[in-house]
Amino acid sequence: MDDPAVYYSNTGGEKQDATAVSVRSTTELFASDSQKKMNTRVVYGSLAALVIALIAVLIALIVVATSKNSNETSSSGSSAQGSCEDSNSYPWVVPDCSYAKTNLEKAHCVLDSYPLVDGHNDLPYRYRMFANNSVYNVDLTSDLRLTWDPNVSHTDIPKMRKGKLGAQFWADYVPCASNYKDAVRLSLEQLDVIKKYVARYPETFEFVTTAQGILDAFKDGKIGSLIGLEGGHSIDSSLGTLRMFYTLGVRYMTVTHSCNVPWADNWLADTPDYNETLEGPKHDGLTAFGEKVILEMNRLGMLVDLSHVAKATMEDALRISKAPVIYSHSSAFEYCNHYRNVQDSVLRLTKENGGVVMVNFYDKYINCEPNLKDTPTLSQVADHIEYIKNLIGVDYVGIGADYDGVPSVPVGLEDTSTYPALFAELIKRGWNEENLQKLAGRNLIRVFKQAEKVSDEMGHLPPYEDIQPQKVSNPDDLPCRTDF
Repeated sequence: MDDPAVYYSNTGGEKQDATAVSVRSTTELFASDSQKKMNTRVVYGSLAALVIALIAVLIALIVVATSKNSNETSSSGSSAQGSCEDSNSYPWVVPDCSYAKTNLEKAHCVLDSYPLVDGHNDLPYRYRMFANNSVYNVDLTSDLRLTWDPNVSHTDIPKMRKGKLGAQFWADYVPCASNYKDAVRLSLEQLDVIKKYVARYPETFEFVTTAQGILDAFKDGKIGSLIGLEGGHSIDSSLGTLRMFYTLGVRYMTVTHSCNVPWADNWLADTPDYNETLEGPKHDGLTAFGEKVILEMNRLGMLVDLSHVAKATMEDALRISKAPVIYSHSSAFEYCNHYRNVQDSVLRLTKENGGVVMVNFYDKYINCEPNLKDTPTLSQVADHIEYIKNLIGVDYVGIGADYDGVPSVPVGLEDTSTYPALFAELIKRGWNEENLQKLAGRNLIRVFKQAEKVSDEMGHLPPYEDIQPQKVSNPDDLPCRTDF
């Protein structure tokens, strides 16, 4: 074999063993590479740790900023509109209308800032009276005074837009003559009319069933459209029927119309000349079944409407109801002594309940003794509003004009275009923007949200399944009944 190669070192010139030198050189090389890799890992590790730390700091800053903004929004919401609306994402604030040069301009400013919610409009019944419920043969964008009776036609889309209407409870009304007969079918037909015209004009109307839905529709520039069932006779004393109307979208029921139901008295029972032989016996308010109707409405989240009912019925409902009530179209009895209006003692109970009285524009409920004038005017409607405000507070009054449901209205409030004029009158009397917003819609929406909250709290309860016995003074009043 050959001898191993001989190498010389750089420093001494001594001859060294080539194998040893080669091993040492290779070891040193590997050691150097290992050290480099270790250094690289340290550098990358440090960079990674720095990035993680920076991300953690950034997240912490975002959390702090979000919490601060949330607290500020909640605080401003509470001061401006009450705790019921703190969760709304849209900035519902009290507007600064100082730029307005006239009271009417200021009224427009307010009504542009928050939805005006009217508690009662009978347009659906006008479709039945004048168009046989045919929605598609009527142009709601035209002046309906030229098509229908001008004395009772107060509503069309141009007028509603001019009047700054933000949301409307449309009345599902059928006459008391249908009581014990075909009230349920007729009420379903009127509900169908409402849904048809809301669907026909989607650029104007949006069907809503919640308080938040009203606000969302207004934000989108549409008139939130809700349904109120005007009269307990429409459920034919059936809690199952009541539940089905709720499922179809009804969000308030007027406990009676101007006729008794087997479980509640209407306002005529308070009049001195009430005839029990003709009108039926009094119940002295709500019967035991009537109380269950109120509780089932609470459980569902349906607003209890006490317009049209007797004083004793109001008092019983206020005692039973777990949620705030509404009077969708009633005014102040002490100012105008009509029994369709709300008496002072009941107004005080309504404040305790947290409800809202939505003032009616019908001149017979506005202009009577002890404040009877030759000509009913807008100013008298403002008087009713101020009377309620002064007696129980600004948080318990709203608007429920009753347009298209009455034959005459005060001068200055001829139709749905005139709401701003009423607000301008109140501005002249010293009302500020926040109180005007409460009148317009904040009060009603507060009540609506509270009713929804009560419904949530009662959600664990089963439906009430009580049955109202069929008892009427005259058996001939039940020709369509079966014993199924």
